[in-house]
Amino acid sequence: MISKRHLIFNLSIIIIPWLSLFFIGKRSIKRYSFAGVFIIIFEIINHIYGHKRNWWKFYDKRKSFIKDELPFSVGPYMPLSMWLLKFSYGNFKKFVLLNAIADGLFAFLIIDILKKLKIASLNRLNHFQFFIYIHYKAYLLYGVQYLFEKTRRFS
Repeated sequence: MISKRHLIFNLSIIIIPWLSLFFIGKRSIKRYSFAGVFIIIFEIINHIYGHKRNWWKFYDKRKSFIKDELPFSVGPYMPLSMWLLKFSYGNFKKFVLLNAIADGLFAFLIIDILKKLKIASLNRLNHFQFFIYIHYKAYLLYGVQYLFEKTRRFS
């Protein structure tokens, strides 16, 4: 059974980031959505692996990938990836810095807030390992966007 707190949290991490895309512009959505969809699929695969390895735990009793990890993949990942690409694509150093800040905030601050709210906490990973787990995907995101733009120029 999902607690009311967990349900509200899940809905908010899905709805709020997606609503933010109303302000990104049609051109940016079209430009960055391929990389965004790719990173969601890749993140779902990562979450399934982490779920099986018990890298984190959720406080609701029944473990369920759909109510626990999936909202994190579907919610903030694609919109945040698209925003970060919009603000920094073409400037790799800026992209890495912005991603490191966002990933660091999540790995070192937000995860502790989620623990205090009794939603989720780290289990078999420490904060730094969790940061690496989140952050390495930024390079993949940038590479996918780079290849996507390179192939679009020649078609």
